[in-house]
Amino acid sequence: MLSGTDFDALGKATFSAVVSAGVDWVQVRERQRPGQALLALVDEVLWAARAGAERAGRSVQVLVNRRIDVALAVGADGVHLGFDGAPPSAARRLLGEERLVSAACHAPAEVDAAEGADTVHLAPVFAPLSKPASRTPLGLEALARAACSRREVLAQGGITPDNAGACVAAGARGVAVTGSILGAGDPVAATAALRAALDAVAAPS
Repeated sequence: MLSGTDFDALGKATFSAVVSAGVDWVQVRERQRPGQALLALVDEVLWAARAGAERAGRSVQVLVNRRIDVALAVGADGVHLGFDGAPPSAARRLLGEERLVSAACHAPAEVDAAEGADTVHLAPVFAPLSKPASRTPLGLEALARAACSRREVLAQGGITPDNAGACVAAGARGVAVTGSILGAGDPVAATAALRAALDAVAAPS
């Protein structure tokens, strides 16, 4: 997840290098910028992310937090919806079937209720790294229950290279991170370490 402040602090070159190191999705989460400024930010993120992915021979998808209109206007790959956003079913009607819709969930029981979402972020699995904890961490057992859903589940909250593999082993499709990359002294190396941890679980033993 990336705010405008985060993007500005990283700079385009470093951000592109982070994507090259192994990022599959970028979620632009920015509530402070008005519409026109947000459009400009998402456009910059979109092109920088795709450039980084192309250099690495990868693909990347850019989602906009809450703002369906911005996602449509700039040609983003989809939206992520929090508890105060539009229902995933409404977003699906507006975005069509080709774009992605993800939704935030905070309990396994909420996952199947996210009708219209392709993917859900279950959080917090562990204590967050990027902000003070406001909820009790759910743990791997709850993640495993949520992963039984027909929707893809991403583990979010306190994800590091040390526990990312355990999240995938519990059934998560992947992980969503903020602090472990943006709070690292070397964001590119931190991304590569996360990618390696995930790939190690996916690779045949």
